[in-house]
Amino acid sequence: MVRVPLSPEELKRGKDLGAALRTARGPQTMVSTAARAGVSVETLRKIETGRSPSPEFFTIQRICSALGIAMDDLLTHRSGSDRERAVAAAIPARP
Repeated sequence: MVRVPLSPEELKRGKDLGAALRTARGPQTMVSTAARAGVSVETLRKIETGRSPSPEFFTIQRICSALGIAMDDLLTHRSGSDRERAVAAAIPARP
């Protein structure tokens, strides 16, 4: 399957999502968070660093569950005008 290259806006949303998840994770380790979410540490690392700018919806849902937050709570880990971007990033658009 050939993937269509992501736009700069989509890449930015991925980085915003990763930053929100990293902030929400706080002092918890990547290893413990990934284990509780049932994802690999590398998957979590790629999402948090923006290297996976369009992760699957259910992957984000499992990470949020492991962190004990609702997906909507990602908004509290962003500020001001970034809130709308965090919401859009939490639910990747499908072509």
